[in-house]
Amino acid sequence: MVQMLTDRPARGAARVLPCLVLALVSGCGTTYLMQAGGGELQVLDARRPIDEVIADPDTSPGLSARLTTVRAAREFASSELHLPDNKSYTTYADIHRPYVVWNVVAAPEFSVEPKRWCFPVAGCVAYRGYFSEQHARQFAFALEQQGDDVVVEGVPAYSTLGKFADPVLSSMMQYDDDELAATIFHELAHQLIYVPGDSEFNEAFAVTVEDAGLERWLVHQGNPERIRRYRDSAAQGQQYIALLSTARARLAHLYGSEVPVEEMRAGKAQILAALAVDMRALEVRQRSRYPVYDEWLAGGLNNAMLAAIATYYECVPGFKRLLAANDNDLERFYAAVRVLAQRPRAERHAQLCSASPRAPGD
Repeated sequence: MVQMLTDRPARGAARVLPCLVLALVSGCGTTYLMQAGGGELQVLDARRPIDEVIADPDTSPGLSARLTTVRAAREFASSELHLPDNKSYTTYADIHRPYVVWNVVAAPEFSVEPKRWCFPVAGCVAYRGYFSEQHARQFAFALEQQGDDVVVEGVPAYSTLGKFADPVLSSMMQYDDDELAATIFHELAHQLIYVPGDSEFNEAFAVTVEDAGLERWLVHQGNPERIRRYRDSAAQGQQYIALLSTARARLAHLYGSEVPVEEMRAGKAQILAALAVDMRALEVRQRSRYPVYDEWLAGGLNNAMLAAIATYYECVPGFKRLLAANDNDLERFYAAVRVLAQRPRAERHAQLCSASPRAPGD
């Protein structure tokens, strides 16, 4: 986007490229383009330099302290992570709402692959973002009426790929300091390398950079307890992702079979019900809760939710192997990713990702 949903349920929401950037001339539809353009202009108009906000006597001590941390993380991103050194995340915008955009992800009733919307510049992407929750839900409702599985997620942050100087948003303040730094690393990674039309490649690359960047940031901070908590949290989040990935593989196997529609529908319900039980059991074992998963479980799991997770995480193991193969040297890693980015999608995915979900044992 350019958030799992928060750009990951384990630590996040979804991020999105606004249509203003995706289609400056055509392709989004007039209504969609107008809401995207108007929403982006409101965000840009609300920007204030972070230094100015910190120095403002009307700024609360809490916000001032957090923005001081943001400023340090932004400097670290360029100096130590070799991410773009530009005006992005050097300003702050109070948008007076909990989310900046709402993402719609959809998948057909019997498919684990997300629907995609295609635009100039960004290519085909696996989500569609709205600055208005009402408009997002209206679009989602229309898709549901067509028989699609749909999920709508509030998004605290998004990227314009450096087309504009993206600000730190008030909606991002719901993150703790570590997640806030990770989000900045993630979004700057999109500015560094972005392949039009390959959401899975782009998001997994950014997730890999944010994970590597956050661990280095915590080491730089010199707080062993925070490092331990981060690693524990990452391991817990990975257990959820594994459950969702396994269920998605089982569904893909079912959808690829030739069973009658009603039998397929019943099988789908059975797999998703079992996944819900497993997720609740994992909550008990971990003694932890993720609000986004709670919302999904309360509303009923579906293909779109699993597709959204896969967009962010399916290719991450391959990217992490590539980082390790380059001795965890980020600059060498970026060079290797740029080489892959020039190859055909099928070749990239064969090296980094599961070519298609497979049921265990297939």
